[in-house]
Amino acid sequence: MRLLIVLSGPVAVGKTSFGNALIALVGATRVSTRRFIQQKKGTSDNRRELQAAGDQLDVETNGEWVADAIEAELPGLAANAVLLLDSAKIPAQIGAVRSRWPSKVFHIHLHAADEELERRYLRRDPQLKEFATYAEVRENQTEASVGALLQISDLTLDTDYVAPETLAATAMDWFEGKGFRKRQQLVDVIIGGQYGSEGKGNVCAHLAKHYGVLMRIGGPNAGHLVKEPEYKYVQLPSGTGSNKDAKILIGAGSTLWLPQLLREIMDQGLSPSRLSIDPQAMVIDDEDRRLESGALQSISSTKQGVGAASARKITNRGNSPMFGSPARLARDIDQLSDYVRDVRAELDKHFAAGTPVLLEGTQGTLLSLHHGFWPSVTSRETSAAGCLSDAGISPNRVRKIIMVVRTYPIRVGGPSGWMGRNITMEELADRSGIPIEQFRKTEKGTISGVERRVAEFDWAQIRRSAELNGATDIAVTFADYLGIENQQANSFDELNDRARDFITRLERVAGTPVTLISKAFASNGVLERGFLN
Repeated sequence: MRLLIVLSGPVAVGKTSFGNALIALVGATRVSTRRFIQQKKGTSDNRRELQAAGDQLDVETNGEWVADAIEAELPGLAANAVLLLDSAKIPAQIGAVRSRWPSKVFHIHLHAADEELERRYLRRDPQLKEFATYAEVRENQTEASVGALLQISDLTLDTDYVAPETLAATAMDWFEGKGFRKRQQLVDVIIGGQYGSEGKGNVCAHLAKHYGVLMRIGGPNAGHLVKEPEYKYVQLPSGTGSNKDAKILIGAGSTLWLPQLLREIMDQGLSPSRLSIDPQAMVIDDEDRRLESGALQSISSTKQGVGAASARKITNRGNSPMFGSPARLARDIDQLSDYVRDVRAELDKHFAAGTPVLLEGTQGTLLSLHHGFWPSVTSRETSAAGCLSDAGISPNRVRKIIMVVRTYPIRVGGPSGWMGRNITMEELADRSGIPIEQFRKTEKGTISGVERRVAEFDWAQIRRSAELNGATDIAVTFADYLGIENQQANSFDELNDRARDFITRLERVAGTPVTLISKAFASNGVLERGFLN
């Protein structure tokens, strides 16, 4: 035996979940004190009977029976095996195992606030409760002595707000960490460089095959259209259907419109093992949408309630709401309970496994709350830095920042704010050779359904966006707007002169290579140009 990990802590502190995480992390073998008690005392599986029998053995052996139970597990184990005892109840048990294996014991005590322990205990399945109330738990003689174990532990971890996987990794790093870690760059961020609707969705769906994790932040004020398989994603990552093996994450900075989210979960057939929603994602209510329908008409908002919900998440942190109704987070929604888990802990697991992640932003850089043209902006930070913050991902995990750029920028129709030199759909049809009817069908807001405004390409704003985002790659979309013949191109060299000149000048101005080119809204519509190099 290389190591004996001994857990202690009060009822409902999370010892079982923490133990499972340790087993998954280091391949530990769990010691069954239950089986040992049943062999010695002949008790049933009833938790209260087992507790009483264990108390009796403590009196009879002064805690030595726990060391005997561990000893019984040793035959047949490898010399480098790790054993896990879940859990020690009294100091005498710890003293007995330390006396028998003085150099191999690592005692971890788990702690949580009393109110959190009571909340967890009351949510337990009735069959798993030794007592009817948590007050009775505290009155139990053995349970009352658990606090003394904190004083003699090697490490105490607070479980109130940290996932078991993170606690397990922390414990093993504390005990036998291998020093400074170089964090592998596994995350590619895809963001819009203009005013949204740059065609990010189809690019994401094309790239999804390269990643084991697809992550989305933002809210339902932006829909992403995908051709293969055809679908409009509003809450889920746009590659959900094109890479069915990828894990799906929704970050803490997201805002959720439940009817839409539940519809997408059902449409995509997502199981709880595939989809994880952070417990602190904000939930939109009907009043949020009603408020925006009236108040934000002047800036042509999509009026999905995202801004109002975000405001409530900020203002309603106290006991008395300052604005609207009390905030509800994903963790408060029973319909989502099977999907809610700490997304940062999920990311930690994927990072440890070396899994590549695609983080998908929404809307565009020039709609940024802080860096766009206020007040005609959205309710969040839309740059790569904002996406990383909403997702809970460190900048030093980033490999690529892919900025998506349209050949002709658009904004939602109506008084939606400045966008340089506007042109008509008729002018665009004349320049491209694409029938005007196709523009009328295509250039409508994915969420609003309102015909969009179109403008000439703004070189200075793109340079600004590339600098703000730290773009490493550019994806050019709507190359066919530079000539309908580009729809037939199968490589950069097959694009027309106008498109190739546009890309050359874009690379020069932005100081960033164009590695992806979307020539048409089609299953084979994206050309790769050294993207993985």
